[in-house]
Amino acid sequence: MADVFDGISVFLAIAEARSFRLAAEGLGVTRSAVSQALQRLEDRMGVALIQRTTRSVRLTEAGELFYGLVKPPTRQVLDAVQAVREVQSKPAGLLKVAVSSIAERFISGPMLAAFMEKYPDITLDITITDEEFDIVGAGFDAGVRLGEVIEQDMIAVSVSEDQRQCAVASPAYVARFGKPLHPRELVEHRCIGWRPRIDAAPYRWEFTENDRDFDVSVDPALTTNEMGMMTRMARAGAGITFGMWETFEPYFATRELVPLLEDYCPSFPGFYLYYPKRDRQPLKLRVLVDHVRSAGRT
Repeated sequence: MADVFDGISVFLAIAEARSFRLAAEGLGVTRSAVSQALQRLEDRMGVALIQRTTRSVRLTEAGELFYGLVKPPTRQVLDAVQAVREVQSKPAGLLKVAVSSIAERFISGPMLAAFMEKYPDITLDITITDEEFDIVGAGFDAGVRLGEVIEQDMIAVSVSEDQRQCAVASPAYVARFGKPLHPRELVEHRCIGWRPRIDAAPYRWEFTENDRDFDVSVDPALTTNEMGMMTRMARAGAGITFGMWETFEPYFATRELVPLLEDYCPSFPGFYLYYPKRDRQPLKLRVLVDHVRSAGRT
């Protein structure tokens, strides 16, 4: 009976990672062990499941069919094994979470520090990223991003109050160049823009007027993928930048930054911890969800 299941977990890891190296790292074994396990599975089945070249790894037609059929029951078996293990266990293991760079409250420290103190046997692996991708396929347990971009088949738990975007500049910049009175006037100012990745166009700044949304394509004098640099450059008087009110709020109190165009920046639903729907969630994830909910009530 053991032979029937031998290699299936390896096949699933390769199919989801599209990489022998990443599959081996995720399973904690060598690439050679992964290759050998897949070969044994293919030999038993008498058909190639994975087509591997020097440049890519993809599923064959048989592999696509097998993946679709075997993944759901395998997940159920893994969940059952995990459930039995958790009957008399405490929360432990590696918990991988992909978090938006602007989810300030979640990554600022206190919430996660309190979680680590409460559950010392859980190891957190937090990846800060603004790319949108399948967290399950990439091997993450959960993610944190704005609610409006979360897939409908996910469970979402709020980790912040409603959010607001705003344009900001230093008092020195305003004294020298003045304030834009309407978002359209931003094209006449020096702006500090943001892009999520190197191959993406700069983010178009979004506003609302008379209950209608519109965006402005500024021509940034400086573009970066890092909010900290945007904030530092704005504080230094380099131009106007745009982001979450929560990110800039500490610098309003010190008068290093002033908000602009507030009438065009209404609030909207904030950040959510999201994770896939399953009959039974791993204990390590359940306690994180409970912790987030508890923090939201304090």
